Amino acid sequence: MITVYNSFSKKKEKFEPLDSKKVNMYVCGPTIYDSGHLGHGRSAVSFDVIRRYLLWKGFDVNFVMNFTDIDDKMINRAREENITVRELADRIGPEYQRDFAALGVIPPTHNPKATEYIDSMIEMIEKLQKKGAAYVISDGVYFDVSKFPEYGKLSGQKLDELEVGIRVELNKEKKTPSDFVLWKFMKPGEPFWPSPWGDGRPGWHIECSAMSWKLLGETLDIHGGGADLMFPHHECEIAQSELAHLRPFVKYFLHNGFINVNSEKMSKSLGNFVTLKKIFEQYDPRTVRFLYLQTHYRSPI
Repeated sequence: MITVYNSFSKKKEKFEPLDSKKVNMYVCGPTIYDSGHLGHGRSAVSFDVIRRYLLWKGFDVNFVMNFTDIDDKMINRAREENITVRELADRIGPEYQRDFAALGVIPPTHNPKATEYIDSMIEMIEKLQKKGAAYVISDGVYFDVSKFPEYGKLSGQKLDELEVGIRVELNKEKKTPSDFVLWKFMKPGEPFWPSPWGDGRPGWHIECSAMSWKLLGETLDIHGGGADLMFPHHECEIAQSELAHLRPFVKYFLHNGFINVNSEKMSKSLGNFVTLKKIFEQYDPRTVRFLYLQTHYRSPI
């Protein structure tokens, strides 16, 4: 018997996939605007080990890890370097693939880029709009969180506690501060795609929901990612996916712990990161993998 710690229930549960012989597994990959750091490697290795164990137990594992190749960070970095967002993605994406391969990570079954699934994202937003859960304001299309009473069931966040706008975008046109963007209308100089609502680009959360849906189906066995993605990213994925398809989105949510530097999470936004490329100049990648594996995947390093 296999047991897993499910972030939904906050306890260990018997692992029973939807198909007794197959496991559909989606892990949120990086936004490819800059080189990967130790934290990205930690997540990749953690879920590689889980995947390898499931393979060893005889499961056929359909493993998807995406690349986010369109968002504000991508656009801003491309502007800084005076190149296109596509050129930036084409340069950084292969870097991650090389770094993860050096760490002994098996390539994913599918490694989709968000921009390859724009049509699927539009299709999903249309489903939500027909159900009355998406509305249009001046800067884009938004998800109406009030239409999904279970919002917060993964992270434990409560809507009334989110009214202060701690991690939500302040926009007076939104019905509630917690509503999140599904489609952003085009701004000058930004990449855009046509849609029924106007030219623009997808919001971050709809990207993973659409890619996982098209590659793995409406309900996933395992959804993984860093603990920082639990809210708002995974919470928003749950809301839009379950309203769009009217069925459970994920059976088991698994989250890996952070790599901390001076009691703070290693991240590019804090500037306290060390790239994998730099670390590999000093240490064999297998040594770095061993570093990760000395700590339980849910615990901080």
